[in-house]
Formats: sequence, structure tokens, C-alpha cells
Amino acid sequence: MQPLLTSLKRKFARKTTPSTPARVTVPASPLPVAFEINGGPLAPGVTLLSAGTRFVAHSRHAVALDLCLYDPASPNRETARIRMQRTECDLWHATVHGVKAGTLYGYRAHGPWLPKNAMRFNAKKLMLDPYARAIQGKPDEAEHMRTLPDPRHALGRVDNGAEALKSVVIDESFDWTGDTKLSIPWQDTVICELHVKGFTQTHPDVPAKQRGTYAGLAHPSVTSYLRDLGITSVQLLPVHQHLDDGFLLGRELTNYWGYNTIGFFAPHNTYAAATDPQEQVREFKEMVKAMHAAGIEVILDVVYNHTAEGNEHGPSLMFRGLDDHSYYRHQFGEDGADYVNVTGCGNSVDSSSPPGMRLILDSLRYWVTEMHVDGFRFDLAVTVARDEKDGFNRQSPFLSAVAQDPVLSKVKLIAEAWDMSRMDSYQVGNFPEPWRELNGKYRDTVRSWWRGDAGATAEFAKRFCGSQDVFGWNQRPPLASINFLTSHDGFTLLDLVSYEHKHNEANKEDNRDGDSCNHSTNCGVEGPTADPWVLQTRARLRRGMLATMMCSLGVPFLTAGDERGRTQRGNNNAYCQDSDISWLDWHDCDEEILTFTRQITAFRRSHEVFRRSSYFDGKLNPATGLRDVLWIESDGTLLHHEEWHQETRRSFGALLGAPSEASSPLLLLFNNSAEPQPFILPGDASALWSLVFDTALCPSFPTTPSPGLKGSQKYPLLAQGIVCLKLAAGDLASLEPKV
Repeated sequence: MQPLLTSLKRKFARKTTPSTPARVTVPASPLPVAFEINGGPLAPGVTLLSAGTRFVAHSRHAVALDLCLYDPASPNRETARIRMQRTECDLWHATVHGVKAGTLYGYRAHGPWLPKNAMRFNAKKLMLDPYARAIQGKPDEAEHMRTLPDPRHALGRVDNGAEALKSVVIDESFDWTGDTKLSIPWQDTVICELHVKGFTQTHPDVPAKQRGTYAGLAHPSVTSYLRDLGITSVQLLPVHQHLDDGFLLGRELTNYWGYNTIGFFAPHNTYAAATDPQEQVREFKEMVKAMHAAGIEVILDVVYNHTAEGNEHGPSLMFRGLDDHSYYRHQFGEDGADYVNVTGCGNSVDSSSPPGMRLILDSLRYWVTEMHVDGFRFDLAVTVARDEKDGFNRQSPFLSAVAQDPVLSKVKLIAEAWDMSRMDSYQVGNFPEPWRELNGKYRDTVRSWWRGDAGATAEFAKRFCGSQDVFGWNQRPPLASINFLTSHDGFTLLDLVSYEHKHNEANKEDNRDGDSCNHSTNCGVEGPTADPWVLQTRARLRRGMLATMMCSLGVPFLTAGDERGRTQRGNNNAYCQDSDISWLDWHDCDEEILTFTRQITAFRRSHEVFRRSSYFDGKLNPATGLRDVLWIESDGTLLHHEEWHQETRRSFGALLGAPSEASSPLLLLFNNSAEPQPFILPGDASALWSLVFDTALCPSFPTTPSPGLKGSQKYPLLAQGIVCLKLAAGDLASLEPKV
């Protein structure tokens, strides 16, 4: 027996009635057109051939498809309209002779307007090619993009060909000589999330015309800064072409973050210093090449879960007008088709349908093979991991395809392991290999512990040790965890210790937007202050959290600007703030926290114990005579299970055995209390410990060698800090407490 949902879906699909293509005057093409298929199967997109240019688009439910060509010198002037021919696999094609790189084009799809059957065709609206390599025009949402309530009424009758955004034919040739794939191992990876525009918009060393662009990001002053910070991989907020929402433009705001895609193969055009679309693509490639030359990988934050077309009231730009039924997920009920919305953005791309999954895979491969990027962070990855029944599935068509893909299975893959509104929306720990996941549990726990929340110590230790309870159950290593304190979505690190409440008034939504649960503290004063005690407390907490992240098992993830003391003035949802709220201020820097960040990333890089690919097991290492980790109470005894869960526990120690005879044991002492906690050091009188860093002090790393500290002596563990000590001398056998 067929499930009800499947039966209804097929029922409505069968009831589709073919309609006659709209009667339009199709200008005779001044260019020769051919429809022969030579050289293998067709693939969606545009291909430059020796004898012409081949255009291929997908639509299963259209009854006719027109290719419209436009003049690059006068983008509102249509130069030719060509009725394409349909072939197998629901592909429409035409090869046009004389068309060169730079030509503008779009598609008009003819078919029924039957929204309840998930069909929204209107040939008066020019559609972008979903496979376009570049897009021409100002990416602002406009009324002419809509068909409401249907093609017979005012907006639907408007032919928007002259005003519409246009796809661009691109010559993809580029000199990649000297570029090499870095393939930085996960255990050596340190990620920095940044915004292409915001990172260099105020940078004094970047030429004014290049600030806020791909070219600006490629500037030597930028790549050297990242390299000196210890960054191995930059994660760029969305660079796919996106649309600025009409409701934001009406408030004199924009979609700054860019999670509003309309071009899955096209670099966002306003992030380029170049105005020519061909040069914009080359500028992006030059940026990637420059990053690689500096030893830095490029990871893209990609949005394949939804598009800028939104719900049924949104604009028609590509999927909706070409084949709404095939590209989006729908729920078919007694009243017909409704968009499945597990993204909070009005629609959900159907990654389980052949055309939807093919487009996503083709897009990913394009960015790897043609643009040379090194990996991807998937926004709301649970949505693309849903199967044909709309449920999350670790063996979904998309995840299975990626796992066996010879290109994609070898790049960095990071999942934001949740979406919205479903019982199965939160899936941290459930993605298959080789995926890594943003560990939201790590973020929340580390924030809570440093805030001083009661009863958080046991879970804090689990997160510090790589979240084995989250990832270990299906044989995934600690390196599956992307450990982050902050990201673009939420408070900056400075705001995390400066504000207890969000302050999003600048978004013009009456402070209703953004998350109200931030696990933050203001240290006694909400927002800016000149109080030296408050400022010192905030600095200690930031150093403590950064040290926690860099010493935790897993992959550290830094948000650009946290190393400089960047503030968003309490805004924890700056998605629409293309302003100094979001941009890095290169003229204002907390030099102390910048120095500390450089030092703590270098410390991680030089100590293998924090970059291990297996979990601690507490077993004796016969080569060193030490266990890989011992948990110690402040009185020098072993910390036992029941003591971890004491509501009042505020401090503990971790004795990390040397992974090899060439290295030395390390001792980490943690204290989140506002009071100092004396701590008896392991070992007998022969043991000598040297101070590596103390985050409660400023500077935290000693500028001169510190005097040795003997075992069994009390160390004055200060309030709200982490101390790292290294064994300089002594009997290793004496380090392990006997009780």
C-alpha cells in the first residue's frame, strides 16, 4: 500500500494538464542555430564550442523553453529569442553560432500556472540559468520579479526581460600555474570565518578600490596577517550570487551575510573590484591562488538548502519559473501543494530529486575543479541530507553521492548539523564520515562553564576531550568536532562577556530577532565601561575561552575580529548590517588579545597532544610510563566520578602524558571561580614544573623564563583562568597520585 503522501503526490502530478505555449512574437535569430548533439551526453549549463555556444537547461514540466540573448553593451536590449528543443533527461538545448564570452542571456519557460500542482510557469518573466557562471545586474529584489496572484493580473502581466538580472556566458580559462592543492590535515587545521567585504572594508594597507572585494582579500597585507595569526583555512561567508531582500531594502538595509542564493555557480558580483563579469570570475580565482600561495586553504559557506525565491509570495528568478515541481520540496495534501519549509526561509531545495541533487553536486565540483576551493561549510546541512520522504537520513541520496564522489569525498566537508521546525532537525553527531560538524554543544558548554554556571564542569571536560559522547558512538574521531566559541551568527567574543542581553535595534525589528539564549555575561556592566575591574575580568574570560578552544581535542574555529576585540555593540544577529557594526575596524585593535591569540595558536601547533586524532583513554603508555590523561583534584588527589558532578565544582586539573619520549608532560589547571584556588602540583620534590602560560595574567605567556615550581607545592591558581605547566625535570613515576 502506498503511503498517503506519496499517493497524493502522484495523484496531483498525474492531473497536470499540458497547456499551449504563450503566443509571443519570437524575433528571428540573426545567428545560426543548430540542434545536433555531438560529443557525448548533454549537461546543464553553457559550453563554449569551436563552432558556437551550447545552451542546456532542465525542465521536466515546461511545454516550451525560449533562450533569450541580450546585448552586453545594452543589457535591456534583447537581440535574439530561440525556441529550444527538448531531448532526453528533461533537458532543453540549442547551439548558437557566433555567441561569445560576455553575452548575456536568460530563459523563458512556457507551461501551466497550477500552484496547487507545484507549477508556476510565466513566460513573461526572464529566468536566470541555475548553472550561470556569472550574473549581471544589481542583485536587488524588485516587484517586476513577482507573479502575484497569477499571470493574468497586474504583476504577472509585466514582461521583465529588460529589467531582469541576466546570466553571462563566461570563458573559464585561467592560468593556474604554480597553484597547488594544500590538503592540510584536519589535525593541523585552524579555521577563521570571515566576510569578504567586512574583513577588508577599512583596511588601510589595501588600496581603496580593492577594499571589501576578492582582490582586497588577496592583498599581501591580508594573507600575511592571517598566516601570522596561525590560520590554515579561511571560511568565507556565502560568496554565491545572492539577492538583497525587498523588505530589507525598504528599511535601507541589505542581506549582508548573503544566505539568499540565486546563483550556485556565480561569485557574488558586488564583492568584486572588477565590473566586467568575466573579470569578476578571474578576480575570485586570483584570490584563491593568492591564499594558496600563503599556505591558506579556502572553504566556502554554501547555501543549498533554500533559495532567495522564498515562499509563494516571493520573486520568480530561476527554479520557480523553470520547474518549481522538480527543484523544491512540496507537501501535497487535500488542498494541493505547499512548500516544505524546514529552513525558515520559505522554501527547501529538493536535494533528493535528480535535478536538485545534480545541480548541487555539479556546483560543488565546479568550485573545486574550476575555482580550486578546498572545502565547504553547509548551511542548515540537515535539509540537504533529507531523503525523498523529507526525513533526515545518514544514507540520503545526497550524503551517499558525496561519500562515493571521487572529487567531493576528498575535500573538507563541514555540516551545520541542524535545520528548523522538525523533530529530527537537530543532528549534531549524526552525520557520516568524512563529514565534520559545527559542535553547538561545545559552544554552549564552554560559554556556560566560563560564565560560572553551576554543575557544568563534567560536560565541560567532555567537550574539552573532543566530545566522545557526541561523535565516538559511530567510530568518528575527535577531529569530527569543529570547536567554536562564536560565529557570524551571534555575539562576538568581546560582546559575549560584555552583554547579558541582545541589542538588535539597528535591525529595525524592535529587537525581536536574534537568539535570546546566549550563555553570556556582562561582568557587572551592560556594554561599554571604563571600570578597570570589569575590563580586566572581560579580558581574563576571553583569554580563558580562547585557550580552552586551542587546547581542546577537535578543530578550532575562530571568528575574524575576535582576536582584535571586535564588537557589534551587542547585536547578535547582524545579518543585515553592511556597516561598521559588522566590518572589522583596522584602526582599533586590542593588541594584548591579538598577541595572546597568536601565541596560543602557535602553542597548539607545537604540541601534538592537542592535535591528536584519537580520544583519551586513560591507559598507560609503556613508552613514557604515563597515562594519556589524569584528572586531578586541587588537593593533589585523583578526581573521581561523583566529584565531577558537584554543583559547586569550579576547578580541576588535567595531567597530559607526553605522546612520545621526545616531549614532556603538560599540566593544565582550570578555575572558573571568581576566587583563587591553591592547587597542589603533581610529583615529589624532584619534579620541577615550568610555567608556559597563565590566562589570568597579562601578559599570559612569560616574557622571561619563570622559576621552576616543585612538585607537591601549592600553585596559586588565580580566579577565572587556565594555567599550563610543563615538566622540566623529575621522576615521571611520581606524577600519578596514589589515591
